[in-house]
Amino acid sequence: MPTAILTGPPVPGSSIESELRSLGFDVRPASGTADTETLLARVPAADRVAVVDARLVGHRHALRLGLTDPRFPLAAIPGAVTAQPAARRALTRAMARENSASGGTALDVDSLAAALDADGADVHRPELGTLVAAVPAGPQARNEARQAVAAVDEEAVRLKSAVKARDGFVTTFFVSPYSRHLARWCAGLGLTPNQVTTASLGTALLAAGCAATGTRAGYVAAGVLLVGSFVLDCADGQLARYSLQYSTLGAWLDATFDRAKEYAFYAGLALGAARGGDDVWALALGAMVLQACRHVVDFSFSEANADSTAVAIGTSPTAALSHRLDDVGWTVWLRRVIVLPIGERWAIIAVLTAVATPRITFCALLIACAFAAAYTTAGRLLRSLTRRATRTDRAARALADLADSGPLAEAAARRLGTTARRLPALAAPGLALLGGGAVVAAAALTGFGGPWPVAGALVYAAASALAVARPLTGALDWLVPPFFRAAEYGTVLALAAKSDVNGALPAAFGLVAAVAYHHYDTVYRIRGGAGAPPRWLVRTVGGHEGRTLVITVLAVLLTASQFKVALTACAVAVALVVLAESIRFWVAAHRAGAPAVHDEGEPA
Repeated sequence: MPTAILTGPPVPGSSIESELRSLGFDVRPASGTADTETLLARVPAADRVAVVDARLVGHRHALRLGLTDPRFPLAAIPGAVTAQPAARRALTRAMARENSASGGTALDVDSLAAALDADGADVHRPELGTLVAAVPAGPQARNEARQAVAAVDEEAVRLKSAVKARDGFVTTFFVSPYSRHLARWCAGLGLTPNQVTTASLGTALLAAGCAATGTRAGYVAAGVLLVGSFVLDCADGQLARYSLQYSTLGAWLDATFDRAKEYAFYAGLALGAARGGDDVWALALGAMVLQACRHVVDFSFSEANADSTAVAIGTSPTAALSHRLDDVGWTVWLRRVIVLPIGERWAIIAVLTAVATPRITFCALLIACAFAAAYTTAGRLLRSLTRRATRTDRAARALADLADSGPLAEAAARRLGTTARRLPALAAPGLALLGGGAVVAAAALTGFGGPWPVAGALVYAAASALAVARPLTGALDWLVPPFFRAAEYGTVLALAAKSDVNGALPAAFGLVAAVAYHHYDTVYRIRGGAGAPPRWLVRTVGGHEGRTLVITVLAVLLTASQFKVALTACAVAVALVVLAESIRFWVAAHRAGAPAVHDEGEPA
C-alpha cells in the first residue's frame, strides 16, 4: 500500500488527509524534517511513498496526476513529491540533506523536489492546466486557493484530459466525444483498461466471423461491430488516462491487439468473399503487407531520429510549403486524414464492408494506404535529405534490431565489414532495395518451381549482409528495415500466387502474419526500453534473409500442393515460437514491475 507522509502542523478544516486516503494512500503525519526522514526510512522499500505539505490546497485530480501516475519513478506538484521503489534511494538522499540543512525544523516540500533536480534526478511535473495545487502562506491565501478550486469543474477537466492530445480526424470528431464517457462509465464499474482492450479484441473477432459468412447481413453486422470495436479501442486508452491505470502489459496488449484485430478482419473478409465465389486472398495479403511496411517505416524513422541532433542544410520547396500549411488550421486536419491513421482506415473498411463487396473494400484500402504511404515516406525522405543528422549508437542498434538479420547475414556481415566501410553513404538502403527487388522480381516474374527465385534470394542475402555490415547511421539508413520487410513479405506473396493452388495464399497470409507479429513485438520491446528479442529467437526463426531463402528453396523442391502444406507448417512453427517467447517476456516484465508505459504518439 502506498504511503503519504503528511508533514507540518495540521491545518484546521483541511481535507488533504481524506483526499490522500481516497487515492489509496496510508497517511502518516510528521511534525518536522527529522520526523519525516524517520518515517520515510520506515516505509517498505517496495512501496510508493509521497511527502506532502499539510497546507496543500488543490484538486483531487491534481493530486492523482502528481502522486499516482505509475509511468514516472519521481514526480512532483507544488507541495508534494512522490517516489516509486526505483527512485526511493534518490528521495532518501535528498531528504537527508534537507534534514541536515534545516536542523530538524519544518520541511519545505518544494525545496525537497528542487534538491532532487539538483541531483540530476528526472522529476516529472504534470501539466495541471486549470487544476489547482498550491501551498498558501496564510489564511487569506488559503481562502483564495479554496475559491480557485471551487471555480474549476474538476471532473470536466479530468474527462477532457482522458482524450489523447493528438489524434486523427475521425477519432477526434466522431468517436472521442462519446467514448470518453464510456471510459468514465467503465471506471465507475471498476473495469481495467486491459479488460476493455480484450473486449475490443473480442468484438473485432466477432466482426471478422460475421464477415466470413459471406452474406449481406453478415457484412452489415461486421461493419457495425468493427465500429464498436474501434470505440472500445479508443475507450481503453481514455480509461487508462482517466484513471491513470498504465502498465507495460497493457501497452503491449493494446498495440498487439490493434494489429491482430485489423489483420483478422482482413482474413474474415477474404473468407466471406471465397464463400461467394470471389478469391481476394491476394488482395488481403497485399493489404497486410502494405500496412505492415507502412508501420515499419514509421517505427524506423522514429527510432533513427529519436535522440539525434540535426542541422538544416537546405530547405526544399515541399518542406517550406509544409511549414506554411501548419499555419492554416484546416490543412492540419486534412493531412491527418491523408496519412490514414487507424480511425480513418477502419472507417473505410467498416463502411465499405457494409455497403460494397470485399474486393471493392480491399481495392479502396490498397489505394488509400498506398497514397498515404507515398505521402508520408516522401516527407520523411525530404526531411532526411535536407537535414544532416548525427545519430547515436542507440539509434544504430535499434535499426539493426529492426532489420532482423539472421545467422546468414550475421556471418557474412562479419567478413564484409571492411568492404562496407568503403561504400558511399547511401549504400545501405541502396543495397537493401536492390537485393529485395531482385528476389521479389524473380519470384513474381518467373514460373513457379524454377531456380531463379533461389538465385534472387542468394543475391538478397548477400546484399542484406553488406547493407548491415556497418552501423546504420546514414541519412537514409532508416529505410533498410522497411526494404527488408517488403522483400520478405513480397516474396512469400508472389510465390504463393504463382503456385496457383487452392489454399496457398491463405497459408501465405498466416506465415506473413506470424512473421509480422515477430517484427511488431521487436518494435514494442524497443519502445518499452527492454531492447530487442533475444538473439536465440532471431536465429531460431532464421532472420529475414534465412526465411526468404528457405521459402524459395521449398518452392523449387516441392510441388504446388506440397508447397502449400510447407507454408502452413512454417506459419505454425514461427507463430508457436515467437508467441511463446513474447508472452513469456511480457508477463515476466509485468510481474517484475517494469516501468509502466503508454503510447501517446501518432495514431497507428
